[in-house]
Amino acid sequence: MAMGGGAFPFQWPEAEPADAGFDDVTLPPLPTAVPDAAGVAAAYYADAAADMHAMQHMEALPDFAAALAAMRREEEEAAGIRLVHLLMSCAGAVEAGDHAGASAHLADAHAALAAVSPTSGIGRVAVHFTAALSRRLFPPPTPSPPPPPADDHAFLYHRFYEAGPYLKFAHFTANQAILEAVQGCRHVHIIDFSLMQGLQWPTLIQALALRPGGPPSLRLTGIGPPSPPGRDDLRDVGVRLADLARSVRVHFSFRGVAANRLDEVRPWMLQVSQGEAVAVNSVLQLHRLLADDARPRAPIDAVLDCVASVRPRVFTVVEQEADHNKPGFLDRFTEALFYYSAVFDSLDAASGGAGDAAAEAYLERDICDIVCGEGADRRERHEPLWRWRDRLGGGRAGAGLAAVPLGANALRQARMLVGLFSGEGHCVEEAEGCLTLGWHGRPLFSASAWRAAEENNQSDSCNADGSRSSGSASEESNISCSS
Repeated sequence: MAMGGGAFPFQWPEAEPADAGFDDVTLPPLPTAVPDAAGVAAAYYADAAADMHAMQHMEALPDFAAALAAMRREEEEAAGIRLVHLLMSCAGAVEAGDHAGASAHLADAHAALAAVSPTSGIGRVAVHFTAALSRRLFPPPTPSPPPPPADDHAFLYHRFYEAGPYLKFAHFTANQAILEAVQGCRHVHIIDFSLMQGLQWPTLIQALALRPGGPPSLRLTGIGPPSPPGRDDLRDVGVRLADLARSVRVHFSFRGVAANRLDEVRPWMLQVSQGEAVAVNSVLQLHRLLADDARPRAPIDAVLDCVASVRPRVFTVVEQEADHNKPGFLDRFTEALFYYSAVFDSLDAASGGAGDAAAEAYLERDICDIVCGEGADRRERHEPLWRWRDRLGGGRAGAGLAAVPLGANALRQARMLVGLFSGEGHCVEEAEGCLTLGWHGRPLFSASAWRAAEENNQSDSCNADGSRSSGSASEESNISCSS
């Protein structure tokens, strides 16, 4: 029986001879076609089967997509691991002086970059390390790139400040230590080793304005590089801070000291007065003073002597929690590769996965210096906290400073701050009186506080009125305001 179009042709078999005894019977006319119930049923079940298949397909689609995404992640992870191995092989060849082998590994690394997503953390950090290796193996005609214009550097610094919790953690923790150290003091003098845009100080000025018993008089000495001709960047920052201090009724004075290097600053340039509670602040600066040049004393020694000479009530130090000052290039390269991979991952989390090209450009300068610089030319010489403890604390090789523990209040508030300004995965931990900011348990930045070890330092007389000493730096900016 053939089915088609929902009906089928129908014919009675040929009539047989009528049985005897029956009259002829006239039957009603037969239809030429009758509905094909079997065909309708077949079409119905075919449609139902199609619907069921579609539903099953839709239910299976998320599982398939998840499996596909997992497979792609595995492929990208494998490509990332291979890329890391190629970069480390290139660095090993560089250390061994094998230029040809290093060049071959670098070419393979450039090819492997295509298999890694440029939006992933390892993809973006590998681009910077590959570029740095290229610069080391095939340096441009000029020995070193000119420093970026001051405006560009200030822009990148500000974007790095906004992109993650690192500088916010540094400023907040240092300010908390300063507030506790100068509690009850009527004359406070802060010496900032790197004023930059003055981003650290508005919150401290506002906190001092709310201090029970009234705010102290505040002097801020900001150190920074000389300004381009026709400009005074240090003074501009001081004017903005003075306007803020005036608005919250804090007696404020500012002095800018221009210097290309911190070890060029002498104690007399700081004009510390008798009776002032002195606080010295260094955020991401001391590691640049560890150069192994030919001078009899390293720059860090001159700067720490200067710090000890002003007998600070507190010396706040924030540094990268890394070990990029190893003598072997491969060890230094490997440490830097994994450290900055963690930093880039944490930047992703802080930005909701969007990343920040300007913040990464700020870090790229550090990466290029660590990979390309050797000897006295290399400035970024990050060291871990335990080495800073040995260098700043007592003992034969130490600077003779006494540690000031950062208390539970600073820890609690730092955790709250990081929780407000960054994604999950960042953590603040206490480590022997110091605080560390980390990413999934790996410390990235450390904060510590110190003070002059002498019992009779001049900042102990917090309520005394002292006259200011004379003297001036080669370049300076002075601003004062009163409420």
